[in-house]
Amino acid sequence: MKPIIGITMGDAAGIGPEIIVKSLNHKEMYQNCNPLVIGDAKILEKVKPIVQSTLNINIIQDPSEAKYEYGTIDVIDLDLLPVDLPFGEVSAAAGDAAFQYLARAIDLAKEQKIDSICTAPLNKEALHKGGHIYPGHTEILADLTDTEDFSMMLTTPNLKVIHLTTHMGLIEAIESINPERTYKVVKLAHDTLAKAGFSNPKIAVCGINPHAGENGLFGNGEEEEKLMPGIEQAKSEGIDVTGPLPADTLFFRAGRGDFDVVVACYHDQGHAPVKVMGIEEGVNITVGLKGGIIRTSVDHGTAFDIAGKNIADDKSMLAAIKSAIELAPRR
Repeated sequence: MKPIIGITMGDAAGIGPEIIVKSLNHKEMYQNCNPLVIGDAKILEKVKPIVQSTLNINIIQDPSEAKYEYGTIDVIDLDLLPVDLPFGEVSAAAGDAAFQYLARAIDLAKEQKIDSICTAPLNKEALHKGGHIYPGHTEILADLTDTEDFSMMLTTPNLKVIHLTTHMGLIEAIESINPERTYKVVKLAHDTLAKAGFSNPKIAVCGINPHAGENGLFGNGEEEEKLMPGIEQAKSEGIDVTGPLPADTLFFRAGRGDFDVVVACYHDQGHAPVKVMGIEEGVNITVGLKGGIIRTSVDHGTAFDIAGKNIADDKSMLAAIKSAIELAPRR
């Protein structure tokens, strides 16, 4: 049974509507999933001539009404925006609408009417002007699902990376790592891939210091204090986890297929290899949300400067939809 992927339109003043229509013009999308857009039908109609699309828009109110056939874009139409909403401008209305699209998708995921959520980009300034004071999608998802323990996973076609820490300074990041967090993220990685059909996923954990400390030569025993107890706890539960290993060679090994996912200790340790190995097809994934909800996202912003000009590339959106398919829980 093909998974139903709920695709939220993001900020309608940006490139989200364009890349959604472009992505759903690829026949293989319908061969591998049932795509369902949550947004404003009139905005999708507006961008069709811009991107030279002849796809039909099918307005529905519930996933059960969808056709799920190539040539048709099924849209749960929230009808929140004026058709003359200008491209490339910060709009409180568009910011509020982006929030409402995501909130509806979360409700549908909770009801198991969709299997994964894939988000087009939103604009943080517009989101705030629309009355929703969040740093971005991830925090909205965590709040609306009452989730405290979650993590960011980045993927390229040949690499998956999950993070112990992300948006904090390096000193603060190292200080915040502890055995409990290490265990929780390793288990999140295992559970996410296992639910997606991976058989006994292989996980590797990066060291914090160069050469993973090299038996005390580098650092002050951070690997032994902060990582190894969590790794050993995961191993005791039957999880196939290795490490800590030197990061400078681990990503090469993971890229060639030795491991299914790498646990990075801090932002740049994980982000840099992903950007190098596949920036155009990079996908941002939120894992650990309550209810097993998986959310994937394009790895770029709203690109207001090119919105409405048929310049935007849909590669990252295609990759995000494919990741949503791959990681959708097998029901």
